[in-house]
Amino acid sequence: MNSQPDVIDDLQAEQEQLEGVLAGLSPGDWLAPSAAAGWTVADVVLHLAQTEEAVSMTCGGTGMVDWRRYGGTVDDAMAAMVHAEQAEPAVVFERWRAARRAAVQALRDSDPQRQVRWVTTSLKPRTLATTRLAEHWAHALDVTVPLGIDYPDTVRLRHIAWLGHSTLPYAFHLAGLPAVAVYCDLTAPDGSSWRYGDPAAGSVITGDAGAFCRVGAQRLAPEASGLRTRGPHAAEALRLLRNYADV
Repeated sequence: MNSQPDVIDDLQAEQEQLEGVLAGLSPGDWLAPSAAAGWTVADVVLHLAQTEEAVSMTCGGTGMVDWRRYGGTVDDAMAAMVHAEQAEPAVVFERWRAARRAAVQALRDSDPQRQVRWVTTSLKPRTLATTRLAEHWAHALDVTVPLGIDYPDTVRLRHIAWLGHSTLPYAFHLAGLPAVAVYCDLTAPDGSSWRYGDPAAGSVITGDAGAFCRVGAQRLAPEASGLRTRGPHAAEALRLLRNYADV
């Protein structure tokens, strides 16, 4: 594992891949509907800029914008914040470029053992970096899929698959269910195997890692994923799967 890139390095690489896509968009592409309901491509990138600015704020110890001022739920608040700060695509793009570079540096400079506040919870900086990688990847799909742009899966998904598996107990808790042991044996984009959990667990999910991550990002329905479940709780775990560490 020590030979693999750090999650912050992989976050930066994911952002650079997305930046390459965004740099090639036409003015019409920026204003086209994304796969995020009600948002244009520019709105998606603005949301990423706003949340990257929040990363710098919380890692720097200056606090965060109180999302509760904007809505009763996190989703409603994020939508209201985007609506309040919509701007020309070129302005949004530069805002995100500056914000994402500052956020990566803030994560690198943070004490890795000191938890920072994030939305409704507290996370260590590398866990926060993992959630940021997951969000950038998911929103990259929101941009590229409707526009027919290829955005191939990479081994950086290992962080997102880990996040999805590691938050399963919390997902069960939110659903009012007791946490259960689930083992995941996933096929990575390079053909290797990624395994999470106890192989002796009675509930098992197997299949493509990219599909697993898409289900966790709510970009793919479990029944359409091709993932296989075995045992008493695996199907329920796949239904509850989520690639994020806050509510």
